[in-house]
Amino acid sequence: MIRVGINGYGTIGKRVADAVRAQPDMTVHGVAKRSPDYVAVGAAEADYAVYAADADRADGFREIGIDLAGTVDDLVAESDVIVDATPSGIGAENRPLYERHDTPAIFQGGEDATVAEVSFNARANFAEAEDADYARVVSCNTTGLSRFLAPLHETYGIDKARVTLVRRGGDPDQTGRGPINDTVPDPVSIPSHHGPDVQTVFPELDIDTIGLKVPTTMMHVHAVNVSLAEEPDGVDDVRDQFRAEDRLLTIPEYAGIDGAGTLKDFAMDAGRPRGDIWENCIWGESITLQGRDLYCMQAIHQEADVVPENVDAIRALTGLLDGPESRSLTNETLGIDLGRLRGRENPTTEQQAAERVSSDD
Repeated sequence: MIRVGINGYGTIGKRVADAVRAQPDMTVHGVAKRSPDYVAVGAAEADYAVYAADADRADGFREIGIDLAGTVDDLVAESDVIVDATPSGIGAENRPLYERHDTPAIFQGGEDATVAEVSFNARANFAEAEDADYARVVSCNTTGLSRFLAPLHETYGIDKARVTLVRRGGDPDQTGRGPINDTVPDPVSIPSHHGPDVQTVFPELDIDTIGLKVPTTMMHVHAVNVSLAEEPDGVDDVRDQFRAEDRLLTIPEYAGIDGAGTLKDFAMDAGRPRGDIWENCIWGESITLQGRDLYCMQAIHQEADVVPENVDAIRALTGLLDGPESRSLTNETLGIDLGRLRGRENPTTEQQAAERVSSDD
């Protein structure tokens, strides 16, 4: 049983902690929290051992009734592996702590790629992390693009990828982020940082990316154009490639899911914790093939899609399972497979009629 310490218990950290708890081969040894706030109370109520990330704030935790298990230094010393889910830039500052205790660590995509030996995506390069002490799970957008591009790269080859990323302004709890009423090129220069980040997973890939920020907290949306090296046998061949992937969900037209808001509503109805969507959501109607040029649109839930990747990265660093075995177990334990859509991409006329009646009701 691998003892996993979570350093940072915010948007990503709390989700990773819950995902680790669901694994049969791992246990959450504890979580490190800097501020004694409602999130810290939630961690204690979830029966996670709470460690103080800042020893100077330890009294604040005790004042709100949280019995600390120790400091972050103790957590690192006692854990077999650390998932660093601290804010961007802090992970790099934490690496000397992990090195001092000889504890392997997993960083998040907000860190520079130089923080770790490998930029990790479970679908694309699991094996590269198997001999590493430090891995960086790439950002939500890079995770989504890596999952999307991997089967295309393997099956057809890729001459060029072009992606426009329409990005949420902030997460739901980030009240200080924007824009509030604007559409902002971010950055104005091309490419955005996402293309070079994808190249840390696919070094030879020719990819250009453009980024925009818009006033929503829902999800990112990618408009993708990929020039394939070989022409597929029709658009259905591409759809079949996507449907065969465990973390790509093709949204069928009959479902009536026309945006990020309805995707989130569907996830809540499906009983997903926090309404999380771990899969890429590719609109089936958008998949278009013109010769060797593939076009489509996909949505990426920025709070959730890296969570299963962190679980898989733990197994890669500790040698528990190989890539396919780990992904399969992670998918099973988290329930990654929105089954009410899978297998119904081509509903019968009777099913379509029933869906319309239900929608009218």
